[in-house]
Amino acid sequence: MVAGCALVTFNDAILKWLTADYPVGQIMFARAIFVFPPIVLLALNEGGLSNLKVRNVRGHAVRSAIVVTGMFLFVTAISLMPIADALAIAFAAPLLGTALAVPMLKERVGWRRWTAVVVGLAGVIVALKPTGEGIALAAFLPLGAAVTGALRDIVTRKLSVSDSSSSILMVTTAAVLLAGLISCLAPVVGWHEVAWQPMTWNHIGLLAGAGVLLAGAQYLMIEAVRLGEIGLVAPFKYTSIVWAVLLGYIVFDTAPDAWIITGSVVVIASGLYILHREATLKTDRRSIADRPDSAPLDHVRKGLD
Repeated sequence: MVAGCALVTFNDAILKWLTADYPVGQIMFARAIFVFPPIVLLALNEGGLSNLKVRNVRGHAVRSAIVVTGMFLFVTAISLMPIADALAIAFAAPLLGTALAVPMLKERVGWRRWTAVVVGLAGVIVALKPTGEGIALAAFLPLGAAVTGALRDIVTRKLSVSDSSSSILMVTTAAVLLAGLISCLAPVVGWHEVAWQPMTWNHIGLLAGAGVLLAGAQYLMIEAVRLGEIGLVAPFKYTSIVWAVLLGYIVFDTAPDAWIITGSVVVIASGLYILHREATLKTDRRSIADRPDSAPLDHVRKGLD
């Protein structure tokens, strides 16, 4: 998850750079083209192209719709605000993932982690900069991306039971490519701001690099969700803020303000507590399961959560 977050943040920086010259749909379409070759290599590494076989069509459709929506929301957000600001708000995703894991995955979340979720969401509100003039509308874009991010992780956890990581990534990339292409046809109905723009070879090269970065990042994240509980791996997504701040300062000459810093600290602290709590519970459950008289101790396991 840590490596995946680093790769995806560098990808975000490239996209932000290109949004000054191209509409979001065109960027998503062009980048998706360059994601396919790495996916094929990943499938071969997993054992062959047979790993690209789609088994859960409905699950793929749901995940694709969620990912497409989230990508358009987030790329639009970073075109309007610093990457670190957008990420600080989007950090609500792991917290929401922990909460949604209860009804959707039947995972147990005790009062301590619920408290951390609530405190973390309060930090997100601070990052939204609720001044006397209200909240900037652009801030709701990464918040929407956070919701889709949480749902994506939940669906990925279920989908990974029947389908390979490369298969999940292949279908989602195809959906993003199609959605980006369709959005570029919007000028047909009069929305000229999203019309296709001629691309330079330098920019095509940047999109190729972004495609490789995204393929690697998504694969690593899918594997993280497959191998560990969402409540355990999701908090590691907070490492993205380090890269976002560095890239924002070095490339775009921007730095997070007091609202973003305060909100980020609260959100990250909440996420780290959830991580600590998950690790503690996992150790305690293993200890109980190893006891010869563990069968009658179900009420103790529930108390641990």
